[in-house]
Amino acid sequence: MSTPSIAPLDRSETTFRFLAEPTSVNFGGKVHGGALMKWIDETAYACAAVLVGALLRTVSVGNIRFRRPILVGNLVELRARVVATGRTSMHIHVSVHAGDPKGGELLQTTDCLVVMVAVNENGHPVPVPAFVPETEEQKRRSVSSNTRWT
Repeated sequence: MSTPSIAPLDRSETTFRFLAEPTSVNFGGKVHGGALMKWIDETAYACAAVLVGALLRTVSVGNIRFRRPILVGNLVELRARVVATGRTSMHIHVSVHAGDPKGGELLQTTDCLVVMVAVNENGHPVPVPAFVPETEEQKRRSVSSNTRWT
């Protein structure tokens, strides 16, 4: 009996999936924008932490756009991807999709760019490893981040 091979971990991308719960609803019956922003920050942090291995601080969330509401019971998928690094910072693009978990299509609801800075235990910035895009998709996103977000 052979040991199954382990797929290589893409340390530049993280995906969270879960069902939207009633505790995240606003008075209009949709997921509260603040809850969504919290999920975005958590997903970006997880993505950056895997690559950096250090404490991180969110510096900014740019160009957040709420395209359509997320309903309670929707399957929510947040995908965070490193698109660029600076000396101590990382740019993480987060896209959010949601839809009916019973086989419905997941539609994009939100996307934004999160900038995080790596810090030491005293809160001082520390260098991060350089992100070098390897796939065509990574290269496209990296170029896009430099033109769209700056």
